[in-house]
Amino acid sequence: MLALLAAASYNFRTMSQAKNHITNVSVLSLWTKLIKELEGVFDIHFVCATIASEIAAFAQSTTVIGVRSIQRNYFDVWICQADRTLNQVRWQEEEASFLPIMTGNTAVRLEKLSRPVTELINSEMWLIAQEEILAISMPFPLTDIQEPFAGVLGIIDPQDTNRLKEADLENLARGLTVYLDRAKLRRQVDQQEVEFSVVSNLSYTLTSTLSLERVFQELTGTIRRILQVESLSVGLMEQSTGDIVFIESLMGVPSKNLPAIRVKSGQGIAGWVAKNGEPVIINDVYADQRFNPDPDRRSGFRTRSMICIPLQVEQRTIGVLQAINRRYGQFNSRDLSLLQAIGSPLAAAIENSMLHTDVLSEKRRVETILTSMFDGLLAVSTEGYITGVNDAFLALLMTDETHLLGERIDAVDPLHRESIISFVDAIFQQKDDTAQLAIDLQRLDGEIIPVLISGAPIFDENKEVTEAILTFSDLTQIREVERMRDDLFQAIAHELRTPLATILMYARLLLEGKAQNEEKASRFLRVIERESDRLQYMVYRMMQLAKQEARELHRSPEPIYLNPLLDDVVPQLADQAVQKGLYFRQKIEKDLPPVLGDEERFEEIIGNLVGNAIKFSQSGTIKLNIARLEANIQIEISDQGIGIPKQSLPYLFKRFYRAQSAVDRGIAGTGLGLYMVKQSVEQYNGSITVSSQEGEGTTFTVTFPIYDDYL
Repeated sequence: MLALLAAASYNFRTMSQAKNHITNVSVLSLWTKLIKELEGVFDIHFVCATIASEIAAFAQSTTVIGVRSIQRNYFDVWICQADRTLNQVRWQEEEASFLPIMTGNTAVRLEKLSRPVTELINSEMWLIAQEEILAISMPFPLTDIQEPFAGVLGIIDPQDTNRLKEADLENLARGLTVYLDRAKLRRQVDQQEVEFSVVSNLSYTLTSTLSLERVFQELTGTIRRILQVESLSVGLMEQSTGDIVFIESLMGVPSKNLPAIRVKSGQGIAGWVAKNGEPVIINDVYADQRFNPDPDRRSGFRTRSMICIPLQVEQRTIGVLQAINRRYGQFNSRDLSLLQAIGSPLAAAIENSMLHTDVLSEKRRVETILTSMFDGLLAVSTEGYITGVNDAFLALLMTDETHLLGERIDAVDPLHRESIISFVDAIFQQKDDTAQLAIDLQRLDGEIIPVLISGAPIFDENKEVTEAILTFSDLTQIREVERMRDDLFQAIAHELRTPLATILMYARLLLEGKAQNEEKASRFLRVIERESDRLQYMVYRMMQLAKQEARELHRSPEPIYLNPLLDDVVPQLADQAVQKGLYFRQKIEKDLPPVLGDEERFEEIIGNLVGNAIKFSQSGTIKLNIARLEANIQIEISDQGIGIPKQSLPYLFKRFYRAQSAVDRGIAGTGLGLYMVKQSVEQYNGSITVSSQEGEGTTFTVTFPIYDDYL
């Protein structure tokens, strides 16, 4: 507004001076007509078109008026014929050849064949002229202080040299400059309003998005067009090193497939700007000692000029923004102001996006931890509402999330216990540092589960409790392990007591001299030897288990041919079955292909499974079938013994586990055999399954893959 007021004051003085200098009556009438038509007109197109039309009609010659662009890289040109036929074109600066004329405010008459015109014979303006041009530069004192000669008024091949002389053209130009000046000023104001609007909209877009991809899309599009630059680049500071790492997606095609550009702290223009927190305008980067030309050499891109500003959030530098190579002219303070106006919301957008990414990453990490937890988790607000659960807790109660979230904890049947409610209250009041509660929880299907509840309060920034986190540890397996441990101790005590008692008894008989002859003494000693062997075998099994648990038995596998091994093992097992009054049938395929493993482990697998079949069968038949099945060797051992209860099948291969039916029948055992068998089978990539019917018998099926080289 102040600029327009200044222009109005200047216009009045200039128009008065121009009118006073016009002595040619016909030119004065032209001037009066132009003043009347241009009064109140601020549109530069209308101003230039009117001037060209009226002067062309007055001089009866083609008239050209050219106005230099704000970017100073081209001229908008209006060409009007004597009959007022108007044509508007745009000539690039080098094509227009106006610059030789724009040397002062004196009109010049140039002949086409004179020098230096002959050097410009192929330019746009001289392609129109046949003989000569009468021209004068048009100063813009208000809008172009640094370069006042920003336009040209020319008459092509004037028909009547006396009708419009050099002095008349000078006076006209001096007065018409006022209208051109204020029109161009209005265009600059409109341009600034457009830029302000774009920057405002861009600021809103940047600050309203949390996507870095969207932020960088805006950089490569809107901002680059506003600044009229070849490239924009953003470098973000690594907090750990202080290095500036440039975003590869913004570097353009020349940097594709090249290593990421990294600038050490304080090095290069970007490093200097980031370190000092000050912007720079450099219109010849190779003349600046801070410039690092290495990225140019690697990419083939030529950097000529640059504006670099720091991206700051609360006085903390997070990176830099560079505008590279102004397409037309040089960078100036106006460009810097525009880039800084964009830089502030851009820095905020990048910071928000990075914080959002960190929050999402942390959220996913916490969710993964909670989802993969074996223990159930329950979050309760201070008002007693359930605010979160994990899958383990839902599985514990055998319910789904929709039935729990938003419910009060005392409205959920399994949790509606006075002890649990009191426990949660104690957490909120921070009365209990240990915060643990062991109870039997009745879940929704009615089953009773022993659980250990642990709790902790969640605090806000004011150290006020906002939530309580409860973890529910299922103690069922621990109780089962305790039961198996007790059974083991009982079994070991029972198994050890019998041989030890026998050994002790016969040893005392020998000491008391009860062996009256050599035959009797020999029999006593054989009993002591047999029971000692039995005791030693039990200790051996316990040692084998300990070694297997410590991975000491895991030898490197080698190809094993089962037929020779079975020839040594099976006859002994058949004899044991026959001695107990059982039938033993075997069907072993000849020339079985090899499998990877260890002979000792295979002997234990066959011995344990067949031995169990014999131990748990009072009558009937023991069957051993071994054959090739496609790419595997299948071993099937079945009996007609007491069978295994259905509820015991899931626990059958657990360490120290013994089915209650075996315990009730007084069948000795430690519960280690099947556990060790399963470990050995899986060690060599095999599998073992069991099917059983209580009172009818059991079948174990073991499968091993055939050695690959054999296949």
